[in-house]
Amino acid sequence: MEYNYNNVFAKIIKNELPAKKIYEDEYILCFEDAYKSAEIHWLFIPKGHYVCFDDFIAKAAKDEVSHFFQTIQKVAQEHGLSPKGYKLVTNNGKGAGQSVFHFHVHLLSGPGLRHL
Repeated sequence: MEYNYNNVFAKIIKNELPAKKIYEDEYILCFEDAYKSAEIHWLFIPKGHYVCFDDFIAKAAKDEVSHFFQTIQKVAQEHGLSPKGYKLVTNNGKGAGQSVFHFHVHLLSGPGLRHL
């Protein structure tokens, strides 16, 4: 699947659509999910053009992959989520429920999270 440069996350990165930003650096953007499934529901997206998890792992440099996941952990710690607990979820492909084809990770935390 080719990357769609007009997907909703690409537009958020380009500031063409608004988002309530939690964290941003040169490579990553974290913002609140517009359709929250938990008290805290954030999306972490790389600013690079990756369709899904498989695409990200295949095409991103090792440093970018490492930075992405280390940043998720850092942001969670900075917001006091580590002691409370949190869940990370990514859907890889349409068959797994991915609806926006720009790789992203959901961070969910708060009361009432269901266990898998």
